[in-house]
Amino acid sequence: MIEIYTDGAASGNPGPGGYGVILRSGAHYKELSGGFRMTTNNRMELLAVITGLNAIKAPGQQVTVFSDSKYVIDSVDKKWVFGWVKTGFKGKKNKDLWMRFLNVYKLHIVKFVWIKGHNNHPENERCDELAVAASKNRSALAIDAEFEAEQNKAGFL
Repeated sequence: MIEIYTDGAASGNPGPGGYGVILRSGAHYKELSGGFRMTTNNRMELLAVITGLNAIKAPGQQVTVFSDSKYVIDSVDKKWVFGWVKTGFKGKKNKDLWMRFLNVYKLHIVKFVWIKGHNNHPENERCDELAVAASKNRSALAIDAEFEAEQNKAGFL
C-alpha cells in the first residue's frame, strides 16, 4: 500500500504557485515539490496528485491519495471528470492536467481520502509547507505553459 499526501498553493490565484507531495510506503518516504510563476491553486492541487502518482515505479499499485482539495477528489469520486472527457472538456478548465491525471490514474488502483486543510494534520501541513516554499522560490519557478497560453488567449496576460 502506498500513501500519497498532496497540497497545492497559489498566491493571487492566478499567481505564483507550487505543489507539495509526500509518498510513503512502509519504511520508504519521499517528498516532492515544484513551483510555477503563474498558475492557480486548483492546477497545483491536481498537479500534486499527478506528480505523486507519476513517482510510483511499478503499475498496478494500491494507492491512497490524501488531499484537502474538494476540486480534485469530487471530480474523480463523483465521476465528473469522466463525463468531461465525453464532452471534450467543453467549458471546463485544466484539460491538459486532467488528461495527464487520467493517463497515470489508470495505471493504479487509487482511492481518495479528503482531509481538512490547515487542521494540524502533519502530512497535510508538511505538503502545504513544501507547496508554499516552492511558490516563493522565485529563481526556480517554471512556466506553466498551458495555463499561460490559455490566459494569453483570453486576454488576461
